[in-house]
Amino acid sequence: MIDDLLGLTLRTLRRRGLRSVLTMLGIFMGIAAVVSLISLGEGLRSGVVDQFAQIGSDRITISASGSGFGPPGSTSVEKLTEDDVDAIRDTRGIKVATSRLIRTTPVEFNDIQNFEFIVSMPENTEERNLVVQSLNLEAEEGRMLRSNDGFKIMLGPEFKTKDVYGKNPRVGSKLSINGKDADVIGFFNKQSNPQFNNMIIMNQEAMEDALGFENQADLIVAQVISVNDIERTVENVEKVMRKQRDVERGKEDFTVETPEQLLESFNTIFGIIQSIVVGIAGISLLVGGVGIANTMFTSVYERRREIGIMKAVGARNNSILTLFVLESGLLGFFGGVVGIILGIFFTKVVELLGAQLFGDGVLVAQFQLPVILGALAFSTFVGILSGVIPAKQAASIPPVEALRK
Repeated sequence: MIDDLLGLTLRTLRRRGLRSVLTMLGIFMGIAAVVSLISLGEGLRSGVVDQFAQIGSDRITISASGSGFGPPGSTSVEKLTEDDVDAIRDTRGIKVATSRLIRTTPVEFNDIQNFEFIVSMPENTEERNLVVQSLNLEAEEGRMLRSNDGFKIMLGPEFKTKDVYGKNPRVGSKLSINGKDADVIGFFNKQSNPQFNNMIIMNQEAMEDALGFENQADLIVAQVISVNDIERTVENVEKVMRKQRDVERGKEDFTVETPEQLLESFNTIFGIIQSIVVGIAGISLLVGGVGIANTMFTSVYERRREIGIMKAVGARNNSILTLFVLESGLLGFFGGVVGIILGIFFTKVVELLGAQLFGDGVLVAQFQLPVILGALAFSTFVGILSGVIPAKQAASIPPVEALRK
């Protein structure tokens, strides 16, 4: 019996091909959005987790509290200083600590001026190794920056391709940093954070000289002696910093964060964004469900005579009900299948574009079978639910009344 109803349903959908496709349009887009956005989101989450793993679980970051937007320290109430760095170096539980400068400054090359991000590299060998290991820095071309290099710089890989200065700088080129000439001695490897690929690395003393300041720190990075005691070490750092900056508990003008705290904050924000995305996709599915219901009501009206004939030859109300529910369910099912295919296609396109813009491995989709099966099941459920009322209406039509149409 069910085989006959299924065959009849498939023939009906095939006969009404264009209408079926238009009916499933909302389902297409909703499921495609769910599959593509969740897959890309999970890939992004995995990439961020991997990046934190590369940084290391034994690192903590101290920054000045501030408001607004910009690089660390640019909008802070009270900037960090080298005295703060010295205080952290002497804190119990800290193995090594170093200051980082991150500034935007005018850079001129080929008689064209542009504003670029410049980050500092400490001169101390141990501190230098901490930065290199945290960023997994390597020389992709030329050589690494040395502590005695003075006014020499390394450029991010994006400087090889971005069309800003008319021609691209290369090893041996000379750039003007805030009016002072600096020689390019190498290009560092592509970073997982796309913003880093547009940065210039310069020794800290030379950077302070070029930008005209000293005794400032935009960020302090520290490595703890023991990961198991990292919470206690953080408490020690906070205590030392409160004393150093003469602030009371609860009124700190600085923040101390561990990789786990940063990752937790990211997961919280990411979860909210993903919920909003799924909600928007759900609205599209709802619209698709309304479209299916509308089509099924129209189908009931157009097929009243067919329903009457079926009842006249002995079809029961349950059979009519099953026929229309099956038809709406198949609309939802096929809509889900096509939506999944479109979602995977869109995801792969975005992944390829991400590889071109940000480099390989930055934006990699992760397709999860439970998500795909769940999306398919949900689209089928929406289809069935949308067809219940029209199916009941079809099943309740008296045979005589139906045959009059």
